[in-house]
Amino acid sequence: MAHWSGDMIEHRIDHEATPITAKPDVLCFGETMGVFTPAASLPLDRAEGFQLNIGGAESNVAAHLAELGHLVAWAGNVGRDPVGTKVIATLDRGGVDTRWVNRTLSSPTGLYLKEPDTGSGAHVFYYRSGSAATELGVTDAAGWPTRTALWIHTSGITPALSPSCAALVEHVLDTAAEWGASVSFDVNYRAGLWPVSEAAPRLLGLARKASVVLVGLDEAATLWGCATSVDVHELLPDVPYLIVKDSSIDATEFARHSDGTATQTTVPAHEVEVVEPVGAGDAFAAGYLSALINGAASAERLNRGHSLASWALGSREDFRPGHGPHAPNRFAPDLRKQIA
Repeated sequence: MAHWSGDMIEHRIDHEATPITAKPDVLCFGETMGVFTPAASLPLDRAEGFQLNIGGAESNVAAHLAELGHLVAWAGNVGRDPVGTKVIATLDRGGVDTRWVNRTLSSPTGLYLKEPDTGSGAHVFYYRSGSAATELGVTDAAGWPTRTALWIHTSGITPALSPSCAALVEHVLDTAAEWGASVSFDVNYRAGLWPVSEAAPRLLGLARKASVVLVGLDEAATLWGCATSVDVHELLPDVPYLIVKDSSIDATEFARHSDGTATQTTVPAHEVEVVEPVGAGDAFAAGYLSALINGAASAERLNRGHSLASWALGSREDFRPGHGPHAPNRFAPDLRKQIA
C-alpha cells in the first residue's frame, strides 16, 4: 500500500475547494477544454443557444475513476479565464483533485464545438492551437505527485499538442518506474492534430513503454495497418496489458503475468442504443483501469470497461455521471509487482 504524507500543497490562486491532505492513487494529465454544444439538437450553423461543458480524454477518465471510488487527480494547464474556472469547478464537484492544475495568463483554455448527430454523425471542431495546455512540459511534472501516485494515465492526444507536450509524455513514460508508478496509455489518435506519417511511429514508440495500452482496432488499422487484435499484439508483444477494442463487437486483452505465462481474453461488447459515441473510449479505459487496480480477473476487467462505455454511449455528454461505484478504493498489494 502507498504511504500518504500529511503535507499540504498550496492551492492555486482563485481556487477555493476544500483542502485535501491525501495524495492521489491515480494521476491523469493532458488537455481539458471548454465544450460548446447546441441547447437543441440542431446543426451548429442553425443553433441559437449553446451550453458550456468541459471535455478532455484524461479528465474524463479521472472523473469516472473518482465516481468509482478512487483517489484521483487531474494535472494540466488552463487559462486564467472563465472557461478555465469552469474546468476546475466541474472536476472539483466530481471529486477529482485539481491541486496540480496550473492557471496561466499567457494562453487561453482550449475550446471545441460539438455538433450533435442530426443524421450524418456527430462532428467536433477544435480550437486548441496555442492553448494553455500546449505550454505543458517536462518541468511541470516536477511539481506533480508522481512519486506517490501508483498509476499515471495519459493519452496519445497530449504528445500531438506541442513539442514540449511530447517531451513531457516521453519523460513520464521513461521515468515512471523510478517513481514506483505504472503508466496506462490510451492511443487516442486524432487525425486533426497530426498526420499518420508522424503519429504512427511516435505513438508506437510511446505505447511500447507503457504498462497498459488501450487502442481501438480501427486506430491500429489507420496507424499501423493492423487487421486483427493479434496483429496489434505482434507490434506490442512486451506490454504487460494490451487491450484492443473492436468498436461495438468486442475487446481483447493480452496479458503477461509475473510467472512468465501469457493469456488472451476476449469479451463481447454490450448491446446498447447509441446516443453519441464521444467519451465512450474514456469510459472504457476508466472501467478497465478501476478493475485492474482492484485486482479483478481479465474477463471482469473487460466487462467493467464495456459496462462503463455502454453507460457513456447513452448520453450526449463527454462525461456522463451517475454510473456509481463498483469497488472500494483498494490497490491490490501484489499488482504493482506483477506489472513492474
